[in-house]
Amino acid sequence: MDIYVARQPIFDIKKCIFGYELLFRSDMNNFFPEIEENLATSKLLSNSFFNIGIEKIAGSNLAFINFPQELLIKQVPLMFSQDKLVVEILEDVEPLAGVIEACQEIALNGYIVVLDDFFYKPALEPLIEVADIIKIDVQATPLEEVGDVVKKMTVKGVDLLAEKVETHDEFRQALDMGFRYFQGFFFSKPEVLKSKEISTSQMHLLEIMAEVNKEDFKFDKLEKMIVRDASISYKLMRLINSAFYKRAKEISSIRQAIVMIGETGVRRFLSLIAMAGLASGKPDELIKVSLIRAKFCEHLGSHIGSRTDPSELFTLGLFSLIDAIMDDSMENLMSQIPLSEDIKDVLISKDGELGNFLVLIESYEKGDWNQIQKIVDNIGVHEDDLPRHYLASLNWADSLNVLQ
Repeated sequence: MDIYVARQPIFDIKKCIFGYELLFRSDMNNFFPEIEENLATSKLLSNSFFNIGIEKIAGSNLAFINFPQELLIKQVPLMFSQDKLVVEILEDVEPLAGVIEACQEIALNGYIVVLDDFFYKPALEPLIEVADIIKIDVQATPLEEVGDVVKKMTVKGVDLLAEKVETHDEFRQALDMGFRYFQGFFFSKPEVLKSKEISTSQMHLLEIMAEVNKEDFKFDKLEKMIVRDASISYKLMRLINSAFYKRAKEISSIRQAIVMIGETGVRRFLSLIAMAGLASGKPDELIKVSLIRAKFCEHLGSHIGSRTDPSELFTLGLFSLIDAIMDDSMENLMSQIPLSEDIKDVLISKDGELGNFLVLIESYEKGDWNQIQKIVDNIGVHEDDLPRHYLASLNWADSLNVLQ
């Protein structure tokens, strides 16, 4: 059975990844609100840890998973490694004696315990005592209204996590208030949305990204781009000798590496190197999400036999966060980057057949299963194939840390 798992990044104060919250759904015909909580979490745990492998979903990072009351009482979290699992206590869990005792045992065994969607009530004090982190949904409870709670929890030595942080202003406000962790899509939006001049070095990287994805670009030009740049050559050798490209003997020359990885692979490699250069100073997750989107869109295009070239879909996904990377509007950037007009139009408007691919992956990232079900028919993809394509894209993006 396929499992629909999306992951949402959780950042620390330096915008480095602290972990991922895993969002679950069993299939496309059974919406999460209608799934019994214990069954939902049990399936998520079983598939994530035993079938798929938690490393394939969360990499080397912590996995935040919601636990309902019954599974807490049964101390189910103790079945899994405290080095990977973060135990989130759902907001509707009652602070009964059995729950408190179980949570104390979980905490004593070294697990990070989180109170989800927190609203302060005196009855929750016993659970606050065992909690390491408290999550506050800043859309449900605006930051202006949680100052007293933040102060009270800080005095108790509990860290605060701001959830559903959608803008950089919200991030900065929460940071100034004393929050230590942040979840939301603020990182994938421009910090300053205004027109600005692109530097010569940035324009060169943008031109590389656009040029190498042209259909008529020549293989010998790709080789020259790599050979004349020591940094690019070094990173190519690291990539080709990484675990993702397993082989009996190490590759020792640029020519061997280019032949092994192929023209499409080299084009992608140069695109990613350029993207990493553009995103200097940005959260690593921003690059990773761009890569996941690129590969996910390509997988979908290849699978459904779309009239659109999968390479074009890869480019679409890769450039979908360029506004956040460059801190500029998509309209202004598209007026300066030599991409096809079709790609430019979709990146700006997200309309039409190609736009559906972007809307689909954005919805998957957020766990918006309702929106996904509306759009799969428009694309022509079979809904049961989505988990496989998403996980393959995660694995591919995670494997490319050699480019950093």
